[in-house]
Amino acid sequence: MFVLEGQGVTKYFGGLAAVSDVDFHVDQGEIVGLIGPNGAGKTTLFGLISAALVPNSGTIRFKGENITGLRPHQICKKGLARTFQSVKVFSDMPVINNVVLGVHFGTSERVKAAQAANEADRLLEFVGLSGRAMVPAKDLTLVNQKLLEVARALATKPEVLLLDEIMAGLNSTEITQAMELVSKIRAQGITIFMIEHVMKAIMSVCDRIMVLDHGKKIAEGTPQEIATSKMVVEVYLGE
Repeated sequence: MFVLEGQGVTKYFGGLAAVSDVDFHVDQGEIVGLIGPNGAGKTTLFGLISAALVPNSGTIRFKGENITGLRPHQICKKGLARTFQSVKVFSDMPVINNVVLGVHFGTSERVKAAQAANEADRLLEFVGLSGRAMVPAKDLTLVNQKLLEVARALATKPEVLLLDEIMAGLNSTEITQAMELVSKIRAQGITIFMIEHVMKAIMSVCDRIMVLDHGKKIAEGTPQEIATSKMVVEVYLGE
């Protein structure tokens, strides 16, 4: 049984099919990459999985359960979290409070304030932000806001984490550090489905890659298979 799968997933905006009849699956413990040109439907697919958007047709299952039509908070509490292509932090809150919110949001049980703060401290250290706990989130660099989003998502204790372009805008050193973080997250037993344009990262950390173009899945395979696919080279990577 796949931990996450979709069958015939379709989303229209007006007359435009942003995602068209897409089948996908993610195995437990995998890192799966999702690539494609701008406007290919990648972030829309993540929005459908996380219930920020409602599909026009198709089914999405998490651990065998049909989660199509659930609300975002219900999806999160079941163990599926995400980051965003455009960073969405609580700007005026201290960094640590952003993560504490994730601790509370990810469970239906009451969490003591001290326990939530300790977990937030641990996660800030995990992502490399331990020295910025009391800084307002708006004062972080874009790179560190992305890391804060990762920490906040991890605070919900996900089994599957959707990462949407966490490496966009990073320099080569930061990309290497982000790749190491992705591997560290997987080592915690978390399955990862990630959108990324940084080919170095996708080819290095992913077990399998799926390619979208104009809302349709056009290819899927190992990094080596995708890198040598003539169709993918023509559509996305360039000659």
